[in-house]
Amino acid sequence: MDLARGLDTLLFTAIVAALTPVLVALLPGPRIPQVVVLLAGGVLIGPQVLGWADRAEIDLLVNVGLGFLFLLAGYELDLRLFRERPGRLAIAGWLVSLVLAAALVGALAAAGLVRAFVVVALGLTTTAFGTLLPILRDNELLGGRFGRYLLAAGAVGELFPIFAIALFLGATNKFVALGSLAAVGVLAVVLTFVPRLVRGNRLERIIREGEGSTAQTTVRWTVLLLLLLLAVAEEFGLDVVLGAFLAGMVLRRWAPGDSHALEGKLDAIGYGFFIPLFFVASGMTLDVRSIAEAPLRLAAFFVLLLVVRGVPALLLYRRDLPAVRRVQLMLLTATALPLLVALAEIGLRNGTMLRENAAALVGAGALSVLVFPMAAVLIERRRRAGAQAAAAPSGTE
Repeated sequence: MDLARGLDTLLFTAIVAALTPVLVALLPGPRIPQVVVLLAGGVLIGPQVLGWADRAEIDLLVNVGLGFLFLLAGYELDLRLFRERPGRLAIAGWLVSLVLAAALVGALAAAGLVRAFVVVALGLTTTAFGTLLPILRDNELLGGRFGRYLLAAGAVGELFPIFAIALFLGATNKFVALGSLAAVGVLAVVLTFVPRLVRGNRLERIIREGEGSTAQTTVRWTVLLLLLLLAVAEEFGLDVVLGAFLAGMVLRRWAPGDSHALEGKLDAIGYGFFIPLFFVASGMTLDVRSIAEAPLRLAAFFVLLLVVRGVPALLLYRRDLPAVRRVQLMLLTATALPLLVALAEIGLRNGTMLRENAAALVGAGALSVLVFPMAAVLIERRRRAGAQAAAAPSGTE
């Protein structure tokens, strides 16, 4: 890698990341998610437009950014949800989406419009839980009863496709893939018991005493955990996303010291640098020309995301959530992007995916991030305004 070229790419990426919050605040109308501006900025500075930056020059940092995105997503997930009704409904919803995806993509494949059946079908069942997190946090959508259903649905929509990717698109031998998944899962479980080994001894005291000093021990151990599971997943031929998600779930179990302070530090590192880096770099590889040449493909995938991943929520949750909440859940679970980028890269790398379909699938994901969360947030604002109006006195004396 050319060091000067890499620094130039990193500089222009940092400029886009720094300007994005300012642009979002200055743009008129409802605020659009920052990830959309980051992607657009990546397209602008990338090889297809200005040619100022090239993802290949910073690919290692980009993968760490992807790791941080899913680390924080895994940290938000409480595994106890899967033993409760929100978790059971989330799993049922994903299975329904999988059946719908198989049927619809099978029809497209029979018509000769799709070649990479598994890649596209799995892509339609994904939910961009990690991407949604900052949007959900900013709009206070993670709390209460609805938040539990949303967390479970989002986590299943991210985690289950990762398992499927590892099983069907990773190792060539399915038994090897299953063994690799099991091995990484066992390692993650073993790591959850590590705190019991250090509890009450000198190492725990050292970690706690250093978490607020220049040693930043808790942050360093968290980064070590992330890189360890990323490296192990890569070694076993699995997607690094799986290692990062597992790292987040392990961290939730053994976060040492002041967990709230650690969350703030990880947010600062992740959302302050590495995660924006990943989205800008993803924009650099977006094939805009293919999208412009076949816009109907993008529109078709956009509609399919809503039908396959979102619509089942309208029916499955009818006894648990009111209609307005089900519409919000439909929109948010249909939001997809990071895994679509990964799946498109896999499809292109193994030669099974048409380039125009890869571009259209990623473009549809970017459009879903722009449209669906914004619509869900607008519904939430109207819902809250209506609730406040109903709670206020009907008139004044």
